[in-house]
Amino acid sequence: MQSYTIGQAARLLGVSPDTARRWADAGRVPTHRDDTGRRLIDGKDLAAFSVELAGSGGEEGGASYTSARNAFPGIVTAIKLGDVAAQVDIQAGPHRLVSLLTREAVEELGLEVGMEATARVKSTNVHIDRS
Repeated sequence: MQSYTIGQAARLLGVSPDTARRWADAGRVPTHRDDTGRRLIDGKDLAAFSVELAGSGGEEGGASYTSARNAFPGIVTAIKLGDVAAQVDIQAGPHRLVSLLTREAVEELGLEVGMEATARVKSTNVHIDRS
């Protein structure tokens, strides 16, 4: 399971590291310390928190993306696998992006809930890059 530093989590959530640190201090997102004492957030916990944050209407603040041709770095929050097709949900700050792709592509990318990924949007196509 991938874990994220406070700074990495802040970037994925579209907020400052100070804001992410305050949320962690307040217990809004669980953290643990690694062997060097750095505070880390498990990917699944960060994924759940990002969905909760986005559902709150985004009043916490964050980055705003205005062009449909942008890259949206975020965190994988859900994967639904079918026999041939798959659906991948990415929470990029206040934006939830959903991509339909092949199951094979999901497996080749090694995508898992809690993993950092980038959704690239052009027209009606969303492409997923593993970070």
